[in-house]
Amino acid sequence: MVEYSLGETALHWGDILVILGYLAAVMAVGIWSSCRNRGSVGGYFLAGRSMHWIPVGASLFASNIGSGHFIGLAGSGASSGIGIAVFELNAIFILLILGWIFVPVYIAAGVYTMPEYLRKRFGGQRIRIYLAVLTLILYVFTKISADLYSGALFIQLAMGWNLPLAITALLLLAALFTIAGGLTAVIWTDFIQTVIMVIGAFILMVMSFVEVGGYNPLIEKFFAAVPNTTRDAAPNDTYAKCGIPPANSMNLIRSIDDGSLPWLGVMVGLTISSVWYWCSDQVIVQRALASKDLSHAKGGTVLAGYLKILPMWLIVYPGMIARILFPDEVGCADPDICYSICGSRNGCTNIAFPLLVIRLLPPGLRGLMLAVMMSALMSSLTSIFNSGSTIFTMDIWRRIRKRASDIELMIVGRVFVLILVVISVVWIPIVQSVSELFHYIQAVTSFLAPPICAVYVLAVAWKRINEQGAFWGLMIGLVTGLARFIWEYSYGPAPPCGETSDNPIPPIISKVHYLHFGILLFFISAIATIVISLLTKAIPDEYLYRLTFFTRFSTETRMDISEQERIDNAKPEKEGVDNQGMKDSDINLSVMNSNGTTENTVQPEPAEKKLPWYKTAFNWICGIEKMQGGVGDLTPEQRAAMDAKQISIVEVPLHRRICNANAIILMVVATFLWGFFA
Repeated sequence: MVEYSLGETALHWGDILVILGYLAAVMAVGIWSSCRNRGSVGGYFLAGRSMHWIPVGASLFASNIGSGHFIGLAGSGASSGIGIAVFELNAIFILLILGWIFVPVYIAAGVYTMPEYLRKRFGGQRIRIYLAVLTLILYVFTKISADLYSGALFIQLAMGWNLPLAITALLLLAALFTIAGGLTAVIWTDFIQTVIMVIGAFILMVMSFVEVGGYNPLIEKFFAAVPNTTRDAAPNDTYAKCGIPPANSMNLIRSIDDGSLPWLGVMVGLTISSVWYWCSDQVIVQRALASKDLSHAKGGTVLAGYLKILPMWLIVYPGMIARILFPDEVGCADPDICYSICGSRNGCTNIAFPLLVIRLLPPGLRGLMLAVMMSALMSSLTSIFNSGSTIFTMDIWRRIRKRASDIELMIVGRVFVLILVVISVVWIPIVQSVSELFHYIQAVTSFLAPPICAVYVLAVAWKRINEQGAFWGLMIGLVTGLARFIWEYSYGPAPPCGETSDNPIPPIISKVHYLHFGILLFFISAIATIVISLLTKAIPDEYLYRLTFFTRFSTETRMDISEQERIDNAKPEKEGVDNQGMKDSDINLSVMNSNGTTENTVQPEPAEKKLPWYKTAFNWICGIEKMQGGVGDLTPEQRAAMDAKQISIVEVPLHRRICNANAIILMVVATFLWGFFA
């Protein structure tokens, strides 16, 4: 990688103090929260299902807004105006779908992970294993590596640090919180990081608007923000038309043939990808499932929806201002000049946000914004690490080791975090070669996520969908998506503006926007799933209670769909090992009815003997020190009552009405923004 700098990188002592204060605050919160809900699988992976709506909503927002958003959203704003904000405004409506449609089903089903839900819904293991592996692949290729690269890019530009050293330090800190504290530590550190992100970005936004003269001058100056190489070029010059902001830069809704954000792709294709991300992606759903009850889960999604209004103002507009203030660098058009500025021949809009921080903010505030970027990076990484380890442990490792103890499961989850780190670092050079980071992430998502979205939507909405239809719908969608993905990227990166490629992409690829392809892929997968399901045997109703939206309140006893697992549950010599290899005495969320009745008998475990001090210390590091007693000492009646509360979707009427009213207000505000900037 080319090493480059954009000016003075030495930090003022005030910047250093602010960064150290941030690190101390986050570490204190992480250590405090890691001492809670550590001693069980439910505590480590679902925070004991005891989180308040405020930290849940903040964690939903912080898990989504990573360093890739600061780099990508600001860069796209600098490149083509406010259009990229549609990704944020669209998410508001999908968050409400998560809270009101999907989360009630997941809670009633009593699941840890999204692949686990599909195993309960359809039976068998092939869908669960396939989705677990595909989810981990998406984490590496579109989340961890992208966030690492964008965060390290900011640190390298702003501070002149060695790139590998910066990545290593941030990775170790993020992995430490995830390994030590589980989801409780992740959610509480996300909360403080959200506060820091919003405050720091708000200060930069205000200073940026003051520098440019206000909102109306911003609009006028943005369309005139062209680099000197374009302004001074002859009419027949190769790059004479490059570096000019598009005429629709201030529009959210653009023509159907727009090369960046066509309206049909935004309205339908983006919604499909968003439903996959917000309603079936482990990183997001896991936070909602950590809520103490359904009302808190809904409140968390509403709070996250309000927060999603902010990126348009805190990130996109400052990116546009950066182009106005530094047109020759952020808006450079000549590939050779761009390469000398930022190491990329396809443009330097990705440096828009770091450039504002470096040149606009005074000492102290510059350190605060660096802390903001570190917050964004760490909150995303800790969330993904925790969710990735949950999927691997619950959906893959327990298939390999069916009788694995809680101690083994939690140790394996922590070790897998380290494996994720290594793989993601190896993939970073591939992400570096991409010209537009945000569109790269969305394109990969559109190639792989629509089939998953189709299966989850159909699984929750229609009981007639069966395992054969879901599996082959996923397979057909995967082959179709991979064919487009491999075909498109086999031509290499797109040539810079003003240049042509020696190996041009065929129109069937170049003329079909990735969001439009996502629509096509969704319907191909959905139709295949429906047709195959209708042609094969339906799943009997007794296997579907509380697994679809329309049966979520059912009080009937649900039978497990797998014959072999029913046989295993019927054998007393199996020591209460349930259909996923987890002991009933460890956690029994999946066998409770929504009315609080149990579907099998729970036996308490005897308390273990006192361990030597060195083993106690080791157990504390691994978060398993409470396995010596605690939940295992509860009587069957106490345990049944506790589990029933955790999977109940009954709401207090007042809380339900408050959540519904805020959801309506949020939708009205979001609709107004869509219409005002359409």
